[in-house]
Amino acid sequence: MEQEQRLHRIEIVANRSVEADMFDIFKREKIVSHYTKIPAIYGVGSSGPRMGDHIWPEENFILIVYCSDEEAIKIKEAVTELKSFFKKEGIKLFEIIQ
Repeated sequence: MEQEQRLHRIEIVANRSVEADMFDIFKREKIVSHYTKIPAIYGVGSSGPRMGDHIWPEENFILIVYCSDEEAIKIKEAVTELKSFFKKEGIKLFEIIQ
């Protein structure tokens, strides 16, 4: 009997400085061909403030992806790889499985 495919919603919140590198990894792994990106977000997390102003000039972005079990695994592996290169940048992944 075939197992029903689950739908994953993955949200990645990251510093804009790592965006190009993240998409390079996604392209290399042939994943994340469909997504929604919120290009500039502000807030304070465990990596510090990101307010886009003259005091805290950095900005984050959010990438939202709906995908299969297999693609979710590959996305998490890609984000782990990215985090290994950018240890001090804020890169967080959140996942909801439906």
